[in-house]
Amino acid sequence: MKRNPTVKYAGRLAAVAVVGALSLAACGTDNNASAGNAGTTAASAPAAGNDNALSGTINAAGSSAQANAIDEWKKNFQATNSGVSINYQPSGSGAGVQAFIQGTVSFAGSDSALNDEKGEPAQADARCKTGKAINLPMVTGPVAVVYNLPGVDGLQLSPKTIGGIFNSQITKWDDPAIKAENPDAKLPSTPIQAFHRSDESGTSDNFTKFLKATAEWPYDPAKAWPAEAKGQGAKGSDGIASSVKDTEGAISYVEMSYADNSQLQKAKVANGSGEFVELTPESAAKTVETAEIKGTGNDLKLSIDYGTKTAGAYPIVLVTYEITCEKGLPAEEAKLVKEFLTYTASDEGQAALKDLGYAPLAGGLLTKVRTAIEAIS
Repeated sequence: MKRNPTVKYAGRLAAVAVVGALSLAACGTDNNASAGNAGTTAASAPAAGNDNALSGTINAAGSSAQANAIDEWKKNFQATNSGVSINYQPSGSGAGVQAFIQGTVSFAGSDSALNDEKGEPAQADARCKTGKAINLPMVTGPVAVVYNLPGVDGLQLSPKTIGGIFNSQITKWDDPAIKAENPDAKLPSTPIQAFHRSDESGTSDNFTKFLKATAEWPYDPAKAWPAEAKGQGAKGSDGIASSVKDTEGAISYVEMSYADNSQLQKAKVANGSGEFVELTPESAAKTVETAEIKGTGNDLKLSIDYGTKTAGAYPIVLVTYEITCEKGLPAEEAKLVKEFLTYTASDEGQAALKDLGYAPLAGGLLTKVRTAIEAIS
């Protein structure tokens, strides 16, 4: 019989329990420690006298974009499952996927689905042995174009202009292209300091996919920033936020949660219809709603329409996937992963995202995610 995650976890925030040890790395910080040192997930028998009690450790690694979400979910889940410890290393999407393939973590967080061209699906399936690896979209992380330009609020930028800035073709804030899109702004002649991720990042992958689809970006999308585009590098989402905050004239791309936490200025970005749209959870959710599922069965790999013409849709979004085995994890390990992901996909788990700068999943996609989680064994 299938369990209803909404009913199961309703009201759990009010419960009082001892929170399990082993806390998450500092919120929003990329941890350079090797994911391979995390060790495999261990689960122990239920507590005496309670056949339903969960006990054990979940080790996971990957996307720093979802670190704030994992931190909140972990706190809430452990509050009602005091025998469970959740260790998540925000080591970056690429490192997380490799750690999952190597079998050192139970699931990976990645801002891109497993990459066919790199052979990642086959490698991940081999790790799962008796089953296949599945991509489960769980966190919608809108990508903000952030800038530091005192006196210039509500900056408007088209994809073409954004591409020109990050390809080092537009180098001053009073460039005619920027002035044309902001006729009422008092733009200084300050040099533009464009920052990009120095580490391999799913955020960079999604941002360059957006540029490739909408801005005649000459480079192939990738987790690694193209050296030809130049600019300045900063490590991790927290490094980008700090660099922009500390550098007048700076511009970069970072998840909305980091932009909000650092109180950074966010540009309005033009979508496919030419509408300059402010970034909000609601405007980002409109773009995700148009995504096409490219995976089969319980693999929910998505294709985002970065050129969406939907009214009020903010076009730069990334979806963080939890990548795990549909079948093939050790029994106790699978049980813990299934229970945790059931919580993250519950109404309560998704509702917790909105206050953290993410956009909750909704509608048919959320239903498919819940069905896929139920199949984990």
